[in-house]
Amino acid sequence: MSTTTQTPRTTPQPAPPQDRRSVLRRDDRAAWAMFLPAAAGLVLFVVVPFVMAGWLSLHNVRLDAPTPPSWMGLEQYRRILLDPDFRGEFYRGLLNNVLFAAVVVPVQTALALTLATLLNRPLRGMPVFRTFFFMPVVFPMALVAVVWKVIYARGELGMLNAVIDTVSFGHLGPYDWLGDPGTALPAVIIMSIWQGAGLQMVILLAGLQGIPADLYEAASLDRAGRWLQFRHVTLPGLRNTLIFVVMVTTILAFRLFDQVYIMTQGGPQQATTTVMYQAVTTAFDANNVGRASAITVLFFIIVLAVTLVQRRVLREDREVS
Repeated sequence: MSTTTQTPRTTPQPAPPQDRRSVLRRDDRAAWAMFLPAAAGLVLFVVVPFVMAGWLSLHNVRLDAPTPPSWMGLEQYRRILLDPDFRGEFYRGLLNNVLFAAVVVPVQTALALTLATLLNRPLRGMPVFRTFFFMPVVFPMALVAVVWKVIYARGELGMLNAVIDTVSFGHLGPYDWLGDPGTALPAVIIMSIWQGAGLQMVILLAGLQGIPADLYEAASLDRAGRWLQFRHVTLPGLRNTLIFVVMVTTILAFRLFDQVYIMTQGGPQQATTTVMYQAVTTAFDANNVGRASAITVLFFIIVLAVTLVQRRVLREDREVS
């Protein structure tokens, strides 16, 4: 009869309080080391310019005047919002911004989601297609706007008019896409959707790859088709990613400037003028820095309010579900 000796189990002893405090201090130093550069950049490039814009909006500051800035108070805001000589242009630009965002945000998000779903497959050559659809995002907006201005060029010299003329055997066109008030803004919208969908596609593709494959296998065992899997597995799994994409796209849509400045210069008949375009032209063409700063502050408040409302609505929807 043999006997076995069991070694007693040793429970890990907690670290001394002095060691825990040293670890916490080291973690605090690491956290502050990562936080301070971001906070400095936020203060330097966001807070300080906004405070300067707020100060300039309360003064009469002109680039072509040798006199120092004079105090005006809220007069610039009153003129922009209430004066018949100035409010029409501001509200027209704000309306164009709203129309642009109302079309670009849902259409671009839906297109990006479609591309991400199609490209989220383990097939040969798929990275090439992903790179191909992402390439327009890499190009500078100025270059993209110039290329699309050539595509939209009026007459038979424009690439789009040449294609329409060939397909219709000369029965349609040519059209002045950027010179017609009815087609100028839609032309800018189409170009913007084409250029920005790749960025959303990459973000949504990363979200798709984060959804567990077990959920799709369970849905397949329940005899759920692709549409039901997309509706009950993909969309719920992409909820947070879609919220982020929609909010970022909304902010970028309201910040519309480059396309308008290069392709239409705000025309024709203010059909494509935006609030950002008004602020830039007011500052550097009309030399009225004070009014341009007031436009910028008002626009910042409007975009901030839209973003907060959008975030609140999306958060409530997420909490209810």
